[in-house]
Amino acid sequence: MEIGIFSFNTDYGLPIAKLAAEVEGRGFESLWVPEHTHIPVPAPVEPAHPETGMPATVTGDFLSEEYRHMSCPIASLSAAAAVTSRIRLGTCICLINQHHVINLAKQVATLDQLSGGRVTLGIGAGWNKAEMGHHGISFEARWKQLLERLAAVRKLWTQEVARFDGEYVSFADSWMYPKPLQPSGPPVLFGTLDTPFGREVVARHADGWLPLTFSVQRIAQSIKDVKRRMREHGRDPKSLDVSLFFLADELQPRSVVDTAGELEVSRIILRLPARGESDVLSALDRYQAYL
Repeated sequence: MEIGIFSFNTDYGLPIAKLAAEVEGRGFESLWVPEHTHIPVPAPVEPAHPETGMPATVTGDFLSEEYRHMSCPIASLSAAAAVTSRIRLGTCICLINQHHVINLAKQVATLDQLSGGRVTLGIGAGWNKAEMGHHGISFEARWKQLLERLAAVRKLWTQEVARFDGEYVSFADSWMYPKPLQPSGPPVLFGTLDTPFGREVVARHADGWLPLTFSVQRIAQSIKDVKRRMREHGRDPKSLDVSLFFLADELQPRSVVDTAGELEVSRIILRLPARGESDVLSALDRYQAYL
């Protein structure tokens, strides 16, 4: 099992190029960054944090301020690619519905070329209704749109002349270059909650799974469930790339990493604090001891 590093990739944190060099230099396997294009300000009748003004989440908690300070993931990973040669570069996650598929296919393919084939595309359907609404995306149809958009992206990556005629995406015969350096395109991992729906959509359509992990013990059973579902759909469960993603704002103890290492997972992704350089480097030093 490998260890990947997640950064909120804010405009006030350690610059992504410097962070990427530190991650690679310490021997970690990968660097992951998230995406929110923007965070809509809550309406006056909606709950908001009294000091920051940040909106409430679906769980009733308030979003922390780093969510409105995220940088563009594709541009950031391009900067990371320029100063590294080994680590994989991943989105955790890219909100695919909030992109035009032709632009996204080209941007990711270009990044894969520039990085020497080191991209992993983690995608998700999102949870922020207001944010996706600004992009014209229906919350109720978000997963249906994701699957259609992903199918269109994969056609653009793999076909000399691609066309698509769907409910949400449509384009006539088109050339789109560059193609990704990885022959079938970057691996596509689905970021989902650990729910029956999330496990089913992964089993049917994804190259891998980025479950938001709260309990390593529970996720062990969920991984078995995904692989069982894959077999039922005629897919090889051995092909599943599982990356346990810990988003909690706390440093994970070594015991969590050791327990995860006993599971059939590719990597564990550990979050850095969304603070200044000294706190980030201190966390990296602690996690390096787990390698």
